Amino acid sequence: METIFFTIVAAVAVLCSILVITCKNPINSALSLVMTFFCLATFYVMLDAPFMAAIQVIVYAGAIMVLIIFVIMLLNVRTESGKRSSHAVAISSIIGFFVLFETCYFLFRSTVRENPLDPALINRIGHTEMIGRALYSDFLLPFEITSLLLLAAIIGAIILAKKKI
Repeated sequence: METIFFTIVAAVAVLCSILVITCKNPINSALSLVMTFFCLATFYVMLDAPFMAAIQVIVYAGAIMVLIIFVIMLLNVRTESGKRSSHAVAISSIIGFFVLFETCYFLFRSTVRENPLDPALINRIGHTEMIGRALYSDFLLPFEITSLLLLAAIIGAIILAKKKI
């Protein structure tokens, strides 16, 4: 049952990540990226990491996407206008209802699994502290590199948005 659910979520994640690249409208591309982030949060839940799933949704699908959409609006990116076809709307509606049905089906049929980590250790330390210790000890360099990349992206957006420097 979990394998089927993983396969469906993985297929949706791959499809949405392809749509991020191929969409001509930047807002549609950003919405596809949000859906990809939600699929990643689902993967975190499947890996028994609910804190990481919540952070994925709050930070990336929430805050970072607001920043990306703000930059898109600030840069006033033009989209290529094309006529909408009714068959594309019908196909996407059918796929949407299928995904909704499958999600509800798997949610109601799922069971709770045991946590592979030691419960005494988790109760004594906590998930958040365990993640924090790993982040600031084992993964400090990737964390700092990510912060520098975000800073460079913000500076680049400001430079692109200004008419005259």
